[in-house]
This record gives sequence, C-alpha cells and structure tokens, in this order.
Amino acid sequence: MELEPLIEKFKQKDEKAFETLYNMYSESMQGVIYNIVRDNDIAEEVMQDVFIKAWHNASSYSSEKGRFFTWILNIARNAAIDKTRSKAFKKSKQNLDADFFVDILETSDSLDNSTDAIGIKKFVKKLGEKCKAVLELLYFKGYTQVEASEALDMPVGTIKTRNRNCIKELRNMVLE
Repeated sequence: MELEPLIEKFKQKDEKAFETLYNMYSESMQGVIYNIVRDNDIAEEVMQDVFIKAWHNASSYSSEKGRFFTWILNIARNAAIDKTRSKAFKKSKQNLDADFFVDILETSDSLDNSTDAIGIKKFVKKLGEKCKAVLELLYFKGYTQVEASEALDMPVGTIKTRNRNCIKELRNMVLE
C-alpha cells in the first residue's frame, strides 16, 4: 500500500492503518529509543507510548512539513529524552550494575548501532568527525545542546551551528 493513503487513513483513526504503520516503524523507533534509555523494557514501554501519542496527535502531522518517519522519529526521540529526565528513571538508575557501564563504554565511540537502527548508517559514515560527534550526542545519546557543549568543550552557539549544518548536509545526501 502507498504510504500517503495509509497515513491519511491513520489520521482518520483507521486501526488497520495504525497496525501497518506500527509494523513498519516500531523496530526503528525502538532502536532509537533504546540508544537513549539503554534499557529494553523501558524502550518497549516508551515505543508503545510513542505510537499512542502519534495516534492521538495524528491530525498534527503534515506531509508539507516533513516525512511521516521524521515526524514519528521526533516524537520517539523526545519521549525517550523525557523519560531519561524523569525522577523515576533517574532513581531506577542510581544503583546500576557494571554491565550497564561496560555497554556504554563499548558503544560510546561508535554510531554504527544507532545509525543502523534507523537506516542512515551509510550517510553518517560520510560525515566529518565534528559532525559525527555533535550528532551522536544530540540525537543518539539524548544530550541537550548545553550538555553537548560541555562534553565537547565548545560554545553552545557552535553546537547549534554545527548541528544545523550537519543535518543540512545529511538531508542533502539523502535527497541525492
């Protein structure tokens, strides 16, 4: 089925369209969410919340503003970041075991898993190191611009400019 008619049915609260879109995008969304929350159970829970939120706010999607995938990806990313900032999440992570930290250390310098989960690995590989560093922190690890600024020891304005330029570069690569 074509994507546009499917999305229109989704916006009209068609359950079959919801199920189809869920099957199309849930794995990618869960990958993005997991890369931020680092817990499979929480990632699954947030992913389900994302689709419920999308269902309730379907009328706010406009193909003129961007692709459906990007729209739902932003909902997923924001929901995952909100989850990591919640008191319950922070409290649950106070007594983490060593495996959690080993996992972070093993994957912290590689965007491969994160980018592969949403299918842009081949494009991110083409970016310069500065772009990779900024995008990894902002989009794949859920840092705020201020946190990324501190982590990379750069002014916030530089982070904002690099983020905008790197996203523009990615967008141009995808559209080519």
